[in-house]
Amino acid sequence: MEVKGAAHVQWSSIIVPSVQEMVKEKIITTVPSRYVRSDQDKTDVVDDSGRLSTEIPIIDMKRLCSSTAMDSEVEKLDFACKEWGFFQLVNHGIDPDFLDKTKSEIHDFFNLPMEEKKKFWQQPNEIEGFGQAFVVSEEQKLDWADLFFHTVKPVEIRRPHLVPKLPLPFRDTLETYSTEVQSIAKILIAKMAKALEIRPEEMEKLFDDVDSAQSMRMNYYPPCPQPDQVIGVTPHSDSVGLTILMQVNEVEGLQIKKDGKWVPVKPLPNSFIVNIGDVLEIITNGTYRSIEHRGVVNAEKERLSIATFHNPGMYKEVGPAKSLVERQKVAKFRRLTMKEYMDGLFSRTLDGKAYLDALRI
Repeated sequence: MEVKGAAHVQWSSIIVPSVQEMVKEKIITTVPSRYVRSDQDKTDVVDDSGRLSTEIPIIDMKRLCSSTAMDSEVEKLDFACKEWGFFQLVNHGIDPDFLDKTKSEIHDFFNLPMEEKKKFWQQPNEIEGFGQAFVVSEEQKLDWADLFFHTVKPVEIRRPHLVPKLPLPFRDTLETYSTEVQSIAKILIAKMAKALEIRPEEMEKLFDDVDSAQSMRMNYYPPCPQPDQVIGVTPHSDSVGLTILMQVNEVEGLQIKKDGKWVPVKPLPNSFIVNIGDVLEIITNGTYRSIEHRGVVNAEKERLSIATFHNPGMYKEVGPAKSLVERQKVAKFRRLTMKEYMDGLFSRTLDGKAYLDALRI
């Protein structure tokens, strides 16, 4: 178990007010200046009429694990990871009733009274709890969102005032959800290794059960009187290995950048949206790409989602897979431990793929 000194890992984000509370407390007709994002990307958004050619690929988990259909589905997975960096996963095997229960309890958690939520708020010099992430200065513009971020695995580094204190049955639901989603992530990563002809043990040792890392980020995007003035989540690529996202309610808001345009993602019922993170781009030596994406908000309805992030353990060294470098004759990224990688990450603001670009050779 590689958790040497893990309990002492310190990443932090400046504590900010609750947007949900601000919207609830008073009738806001104009957006406070700290949330106005005139810096935001004005790139075109693909409209519905161009949708067919711009819908993210769909991968069928049942076919991916079937002895007869696996090869063709692995090919589809390979295409999705190379060309899109995103796909929707259907037939994943998790009971839809359980997912509905999880969604309902996430909704209830964000609607706890403020007095209760304060127990789970970010503390000084920490990044976990209710709040926002990647806030490194008081002048920085903020996202129109509240999030709840916490480490799930390894269990040894969970914050004692967060997961162990979550209300029941929500705590148990999240434990089950964590286990179910982690098993999906392991299968997907193994199939990606197969598609790329990476030696299986190279991936297995990075994402093994013993000390791989899993964290969760629940997102709440309140309605906004001037949705065009704000952003729910700043454009970024995920800094992790693999992200598995579940849409909690029916409101759309995720957009991904494809061929220079923003493409809205329309989640399928009972599906997950899966995307490649920067760490997998490094491990696959740039063959699979993490893709910039953002969250937008609207004037009428709140939007909720839960993202589960999967990473190699904190003291694992990540770099391009040796079996790929042998074939490609070049390593495109430098090697570093996950701790070095994360320390660098949390010292910056979110900014597209700037952090990954800094690690290129």
